Amino acid sequence: MLVDMVKIGSVVLTVRDIQRASTFWRSALGYVPGHGNDAMLVPENGAGPFLLLDAEDRTHLDLWAADGQEQQAEVERLVSLGARRVEDWVYPDDADFIVLADTEGNLFCVIDAGR
Repeated sequence: MLVDMVKIGSVVLTVRDIQRASTFWRSALGYVPGHGNDAMLVPENGAGPFLLLDAEDRTHLDLWAADGQEQQAEVERLVSLGARRVEDWVYPDDADFIVLADTEGNLFCVIDAGR
C-alpha cells in the first residue's frame, strides 16, 4: 500500500558567496532562480527539490508536508522512527517548520508547505 508521506522539498546548503554558488549550481544542475531569487534555485523542468543557498543557516533537508495536519502526523511518525524534537530551537512567531534531529543528530525541518 502506497502511503502519502513527506518528501524532500528543498536542500538548504550553507555557502559563503551566494552569487558564486548560485552560478555554479545553476550550471551543474540545470536549475534556475525561483521567483527571480538567486538564493532559491529550482529545477528548470519543475521536477525535483529546490536548492536554497544560505550564508547563515546550516546545511539541512527540508521535508515538505501538504498542510499542518500532515505536518503534525509526519513529525509524530518520524519521532516514532527514532527522530527527536529539537526542544531548544528558537522559532519565529509565524514558523511553518518544526526542527527535528535524525538518529545521528543531523538536523532537518518538517515544513507545512500549504502555508
